[in-house]
Amino acid sequence: MGAGVTGYGEILRAPYAARLLAGTLVGRLPSATGPIAIMLFTRAEGGSYSLASALAAVYGAGTAAGQPLLGRAVDLRGQLRVQLPAALVSALAMVALAVIGTGELWPACAAVAVAGLFTPPLEGGLRALWPAVLGREDRVHRAYALDAVAQEIMFTVGPLLVTLLVWLWSPAAALLVINALGVLGALAVVLSEPSRAWRSAPREAHWLGALRSPGLLALLGSFFFVGLALGSITVAGVAYADDRGSEAVYGLLLAALSFGALVGGVFYGARRWTGEPERRLRILIALLALGYLPLALTPGVAAMTVLSALAGLFLAPAIACAFVVVDRHAPRGTVTEAFSWLVTTFGVGAAGGTAVAGPVVESAGTAWSFAVAGGGGAAALLVLAVTRRALAVPLRTGEPARPVPADPAPAGPPVPDTTARVSENDRNGAAEPGFSSRPEA
Repeated sequence: MGAGVTGYGEILRAPYAARLLAGTLVGRLPSATGPIAIMLFTRAEGGSYSLASALAAVYGAGTAAGQPLLGRAVDLRGQLRVQLPAALVSALAMVALAVIGTGELWPACAAVAVAGLFTPPLEGGLRALWPAVLGREDRVHRAYALDAVAQEIMFTVGPLLVTLLVWLWSPAAALLVINALGVLGALAVVLSEPSRAWRSAPREAHWLGALRSPGLLALLGSFFFVGLALGSITVAGVAYADDRGSEAVYGLLLAALSFGALVGGVFYGARRWTGEPERRLRILIALLALGYLPLALTPGVAAMTVLSALAGLFLAPAIACAFVVVDRHAPRGTVTEAFSWLVTTFGVGAAGGTAVAGPVVESAGTAWSFAVAGGGGAAALLVLAVTRRALAVPLRTGEPARPVPADPAPAGPPVPDTTARVSENDRNGAAEPGFSSRPEA
């Protein structure tokens, strides 16, 4: 694992790399913690579990609808023109929710829908920037792994930050602070030179865009159910915390889930993998589903925290491997859109999970709401098994990557210009062994 950690340090020393990674993570805080903040805000306003889960689901659905649309806009018009205005509109919508409250249903639904719809596609945008910033393909794949690990740090810190803000001030203050930080993170990214200069590779005009790839469609179908599992845990965790009489328990469980994913991501990214990533993804999803099942036992807080950490152990590796698969199956020139579609499937799945789990809590209890997560993991594995043939043949429509010296000068990456840009979609035909375990998420 030492070589992998050393490789991470090499990535962070590249010009702009640390800024882009940190800015993206901070910019994604609103979307990462949005369902949690909305749930706590609605409960504090006196709303029911059903209302809280419905509003969180509307937010997730808005994000799901907006990500591929904004991702395609980024591919066509560049990052600065799309990402920053979207971040501002999303933040202002959350400010409106904090002001109007949840007493009136339709204004509250409208606010969370707009906030979700205009969530900037920073995640896909970052992965589009890595080739221009790092040059060599092995460094790009290692950056994907670093990205996956950093995300889990965010998902560990994010829930704790929301609960801390709620404890220090109020759920409304948590909404405002988180979204202000999101705008600052987006600014840090889009004002950087690589982001301002980035342009997508030429693309074939097609109304389906990235969705014309059968392999990508199969992957999206599977990760819909992964999102459903995670969305149901969001609601089930609130119910479990209420059963124990402490909001802090909720943050603890979500932090443990993300901590487990962080540990899994570090070990996964530190190893070189060979073989087809599609096969490895099936194994990881199977292990992920097995990890979710024991949560339905709902033991005491200490044991439940351990189970949550174990449940998250294979999440980052599965996401990391999924991004390698996206890279292999996405059509040329659809880099931001393709990654944004994966975010969308998570959003739709998570929205479905939160919408289902709320009524399940009220009708059948907390344990059954956790059982929804296990069912989601099993369904994700089933989709991958059924669509094995579609995933067996990567879509190879991209051009070969631009030649890069074996050992670029330490002065840093090439000056980001449109002629030197290497899109991730241009690397669909690259062989994975030797790079494969740097997933990517």
